[in-house]
Amino acid sequence: MNNDSVDQQLLQIATNTAPSTIADVISTMEQIDALLPGNDGLKWFNLLYLMVTQQVDSKPPVGGWKNPTWLTRLDVVFASLYFAAIKSYLSNDGGTATSWDALFESRFTPGVDRIQFALAGMNAHINHDLALALVQTDAELSLTLDRNSPEHDDFEQVNGLLEQVLPIALQFLSAGPLGELAEDTGKIGRILAIWNVRLARDLAWDFADHLVKLNPLERTVALLAQDRLTGVIGRSLLLIK
Repeated sequence: MNNDSVDQQLLQIATNTAPSTIADVISTMEQIDALLPGNDGLKWFNLLYLMVTQQVDSKPPVGGWKNPTWLTRLDVVFASLYFAAIKSYLSNDGGTATSWDALFESRFTPGVDRIQFALAGMNAHINHDLALALVQTDAELSLTLDRNSPEHDDFEQVNGLLEQVLPIALQFLSAGPLGELAEDTGKIGRILAIWNVRLARDLAWDFADHLVKLNPLERTVALLAQDRLTGVIGRSLLLIK
């Protein structure tokens, strides 16, 4: 199957999806994983995202989440922004964020390790999309961003879970889940030293809190600046040797 045919099917998946539950999100990611070939860098971000979503869904903290309705809705809105980015890029509608372009434009670049594609996607999704997902979710549920809230406690619980899961998931990718040659696993530590998931998510929370205080023009300017910076970081992750 050639790349154009794959992209047509990928566009159809991204266009047809309208997830309302985490199970819907996981199902869509599984469809994408089954479609994309091993030489497509997007496959490795999608697989990483699928793995961490499954872990968050299956491993609630002791005593459960403090606001599971909020967390579920945040996960669905957040994932929907990823699917929307795929649709935007493949539709060539001119609206794709620069941060996502860093990954999409390099999908078939030789010499880039799977874990680099995975982290470049994670960078775009967290540094660009997470603040937007937080703003939308809180608006829908009539909540405010508050570091002393049950929602922030759940957010921090996810941070801790991701810190545990991410190195394991990257190790899995580097070892070659498709029977391919193992990558330089020492690169995982080098990349995670540059890109810290907890720090990125905490900054996204703060950025979301900043966005809600801005007028529409100020928000547009802030998002544009953030997007450009995220794109630079994403491209730097793809260049690590």
